[in-house]
Amino acid sequence: MKLVALLFSLSIFVVHTSYANTPKVQVSKGHIEVIDNIESQFVKNRFLNVWLPPGYSKNTTYDVLYMHDGRMLFDANSTWNKQEWRVDEVAGSLIEQGKVRPFIVVGIPNAVENRHSEYYPQQPFEALSKQKQNALYQLEKYPGHKLFASKVYSDNYSRFLVKEVIPYIESNYNVNKGAQHRYIGGSSMGGLISWYTLLNYPNEFSGAICMSTHWPGIFSHDDEVFAEFQNYIANNIAKLSNQKVYFDYGDSTLDAMYPKLQAQIDDLFMAQQYPAKLWQSQYFPGEDHTENAWAKRLHIPLEFMFRKTKQAAAE
Repeated sequence: MKLVALLFSLSIFVVHTSYANTPKVQVSKGHIEVIDNIESQFVKNRFLNVWLPPGYSKNTTYDVLYMHDGRMLFDANSTWNKQEWRVDEVAGSLIEQGKVRPFIVVGIPNAVENRHSEYYPQQPFEALSKQKQNALYQLEKYPGHKLFASKVYSDNYSRFLVKEVIPYIESNYNVNKGAQHRYIGGSSMGGLISWYTLLNYPNEFSGAICMSTHWPGIFSHDDEVFAEFQNYIANNIAKLSNQKVYFDYGDSTLDAMYPKLQAQIDDLFMAQQYPAKLWQSQYFPGEDHTENAWAKRLHIPLEFMFRKTKQAAAE
């Protein structure tokens, strides 16, 4: 019943018509700039929330974290469930304390009713039999509303990030250019699209943050679905060299589905002998599938990705 209630609450977000518009966002630390309309040849046009850290200066250059579900990151007053990741507070405090090198955050909003189609890894989906794909396309979040509102198109979403969003940010903000200064992150389905985009574009990012990664892909356990995620990672992990990968998970509400699945992903990384210093998988007993839970531990992946090198700290 708890899972059903959670899925129902998620459905409220999907049909909330106000999310067709750009929400007004206020932050406690730093500054938000809203880019109203990024035109795209790959996905529907959308806005961006660009968070600039405390002390942002045109005389300094910054690394960049690109985050999915961009409406949920900064201001609980503008979100459907009155929760937020508190990105501005967490990242701003880490920067002010000198624990990480300065970076900006680009929040990319999801496609609302097409969120599942946009974030579900496309090549693992297409590796399924046509019969299985058709069966998944018939799934409903709740009566009358399909889980996949359109065909899966996450490859185009990744292209949108790499070919349109990144060039825009690097042309209009004082950021360090190049893959070694770019990171990608999200939670749940945003966790799936983060590792998937990293594997598809290993030369474009330096790391991926995947919190409460939604390894089931759908909202019930399906061995066939999960096996294709495993196969894709196993077949593509060799593309990575020095990229960092962060996974975590709780065990309450929707996160209750993750511990056994994440353990198999961890086994895969170990079997591939991916360097231990480059990846983490952290378990948070009792934590649920909410923005409040992710906010409490967001400092961990941010420090993992952006911690200062000894040379930078000395300077």
